[in-house]
Amino acid sequence: MKIIFIMLLAGLTTGVSAQDNAEPLRRAEAAITDIMVHDIFSPPVASRIYLYTNIAAYETLVKERPEVWASLHGQVKGFPAIAPPGKAISFPVAAVYAFLLVGKKLVFSDSAMQDSIRAILGALRAIAPAARYKASLEYGQQVAAAVIAWAETDQYKETRHLPRYRISRQKDKWIPTPPVYMAAVEPYWNKIRPVTLDSAGQFRPPTAPPFSSDSGSPFYHAAYDVYHAVNTLSPEQKDIANFWDCNPFAVTMEGHLSYATKKISPGGHWIAIVTTVSRQRHSDITKTAAAYTITSIAIFDAFISCWDEKYRSNVVRPETYINSYIDEGWHPVLQTPPFPEYTSGHSIVSMVSATVLTPIFGADCAFNDDTERPWGLPEKHFVSFQQAAEEAAVSRFYGGIHYRAAIEAGQLSGRQIGEWVLQKIKLRQ
Repeated sequence: MKIIFIMLLAGLTTGVSAQDNAEPLRRAEAAITDIMVHDIFSPPVASRIYLYTNIAAYETLVKERPEVWASLHGQVKGFPAIAPPGKAISFPVAAVYAFLLVGKKLVFSDSAMQDSIRAILGALRAIAPAARYKASLEYGQQVAAAVIAWAETDQYKETRHLPRYRISRQKDKWIPTPPVYMAAVEPYWNKIRPVTLDSAGQFRPPTAPPFSSDSGSPFYHAAYDVYHAVNTLSPEQKDIANFWDCNPFAVTMEGHLSYATKKISPGGHWIAIVTTVSRQRHSDITKTAAAYTITSIAIFDAFISCWDEKYRSNVVRPETYINSYIDEGWHPVLQTPPFPEYTSGHSIVSMVSATVLTPIFGADCAFNDDTERPWGLPEKHFVSFQQAAEEAAVSRFYGGIHYRAAIEAGQLSGRQIGEWVLQKIKLRQ
């Protein structure tokens, strides 16, 4: 494996085939994902880390061929102009270093990130000419500093100091759920600066269905639909629910004992799909970085939109409703996430990702998704991004944590935001 990795990295300075030179960036992507899983970042916060790391890599690489690839400067309000390097550099080396430096700034496990930097750059040091290697790192530092400075103005720090979210006791509102009754996750995420959206509420979904505890009401029937589906799941449907679980911190209770399972976030799952497809298509490093970047932008803005609606409509989760009005002993297949129900985050994130990836790799891009293999699940084959997005969305219904209305509204918003991102961001000149 070490020999193969060195051969791949050699492409950064010797000009081997395009199919090789993206691998160090994919490895950096895997490293930041592993650390985020370890640090237990919530899905919205994880989307922020993917955003800034990938923009740093992309903005470095576009300086090599500015006649082909377009900077985000002039397309994204407030994004800084970053000067091209003044010396001869290896752009892939600089891009990977910029990615890793931004990642180190944003994660908690600083020492683990430093280990990743040392491991990835160690092989580069052994094969790159000393002067060009040094100049590449210096330029990577320059780009990373500019991106970090921009990131620090997105209101994230300010939201860390806002008052603790107050739980409503109205029967139609979300409340924390078993087994650990976690506090609300990121209730102020709609205050974070979007990349392309005019505001968090720009693509507000249809109004959530009105609550009712009456057994003849549409809301009751929607909850009963979830209840019945979970109670009659086929093995295939249960596998779908588990494959797309993507819960960064699921707690399992066994008697008086409890244990937690750390998993990838929903956005992280789609970033992993980009890795798989870009490797399958032998995409060079700049196209791969462009795919990571447009996907990260779309996911980031989708989470801002989704969280804006979640805490506005504040819809009660199926688990709470079913336990109160249908069956007090019922449990969903998946652990209910600690935030309001409407709309479905998986649905919006999956559809927005499929929407922006399709123009890059094609509507008929088939792939084998092995993202969940580290958690003991087999790979799944998809004939398109659209098919994967639709399965990810319905998985939340099979898992018992979303009503159908939230899934459908999330898909609608995801498609709208994805199309908006494609209008606002042009990565090719």
